[in-house]
Amino acid sequence: MSLPFAIIAALTIAAAVAAMSLRNLVHCALALAVTFGGLAALYLQLSAQFVGFAQVLIYIGAIAILIVFAILLTRSGEPPEKPVFSTSWLSGLLVAVVVFGVLAWTIMKSIASQREPAEAAQATVKQIGDALMTGFVLPLEVIGLLLTAALIGAVIIAMKEEKT
Repeated sequence: MSLPFAIIAALTIAAAVAAMSLRNLVHCALALAVTFGGLAALYLQLSAQFVGFAQVLIYIGAIAILIVFAILLTRSGEPPEKPVFSTSWLSGLLVAVVVFGVLAWTIMKSIASQREPAEAAQATVKQIGDALMTGFVLPLEVIGLLLTAALIGAVIIAMKEEKT
């Protein structure tokens, strides 16, 4: 593990914890955007250029901005009066540790983890773009249509009804 990877990972984890624990929703959304940026940096450092740039365009450029606008349009900026942690946080932490332990044990004992890893395919962003625009045009268009419908639905839900 290199030093830049460790720094980016620590920043990403800190931003994720801040997104879960801050009281102000706008601050939470901005911390979530920093988390998305950290993940994009990790993908780019791991030589996954397409996933990194898709992370920047989709998650930071669209989803994080949509979340910020939804919060600004629907909620007031006042923090809630409730405490950040609920009274049952200890039992939640215990369940999380048990689930993590079971998942880690299952992964370590599985046959798939004991095989030799396959050689990684070398795909460039241009090859992926060519494949999306030639062989996978229909699924790409369907996904675009679904995302547009979801965006329109989110705007309709966020709009306040006028009382007559």
